[in-house]
Amino acid sequence: MEKHLTKDPHLKKVIEADAEKVALEPPRKDIYLALVRSILGQQLSTKAAATIYQRFLALFPENYPTPELVVKSSIDTLKSAGLSKQKATYIQNVADFAINPGLEFDQLNTKTDEEIIQHLTKIKGVGRWTVEMLLMFAFQRPDVFAVDDLGIQQAIKKLYNLTEEKKELKNKMIEIAEVWKPYRTIACRYLWRWKDNTPLNSTEK
Repeated sequence: MEKHLTKDPHLKKVIEADAEKVALEPPRKDIYLALVRSILGQQLSTKAAATIYQRFLALFPENYPTPELVVKSSIDTLKSAGLSKQKATYIQNVADFAINPGLEFDQLNTKTDEEIIQHLTKIKGVGRWTVEMLLMFAFQRPDVFAVDDLGIQQAIKKLYNLTEEKKELKNKMIEIAEVWKPYRTIACRYLWRWKDNTPLNSTEK
């Protein structure tokens, strides 16, 4: 993967300066819990997100928020873990979707990246960026490009000395990342580490 990605001279500098190589890991098959955790962490620092996540888990028997229990929980109960009313509602939406059922790993993993994005963004509160993070870190898909992630935008602007903004910036990023295929996930992970920026925020609306 690195051999392919270092064809881009800018990215080559990033990869060669990184002492630890990026590698894909075994998938995390509990997509429901991964999606819940992703929503909990939106717009929060890593430390704050981890604290709220642990408080949220502690609300449930054996520290596992089954979809059935989450749906039955009151919004106030969920908020007691530190969630906003909006996030509590979104998590209940995810739980309801899981009950249907709609979050089985083996079934979802037969779909393309775009099919998974279209399927999961049917859930109110789940945007494209959230699913892209899921594809990268839960499904361990190798070729996801998080064009809406603020950290990736900032890293690419700095690395390639770009002056474009908004839509023009995204178009330029997509053009730059074309040469990274089929390993754009790996490229993004190198860029996050180089920028020292974890994927916790996005420009998705």
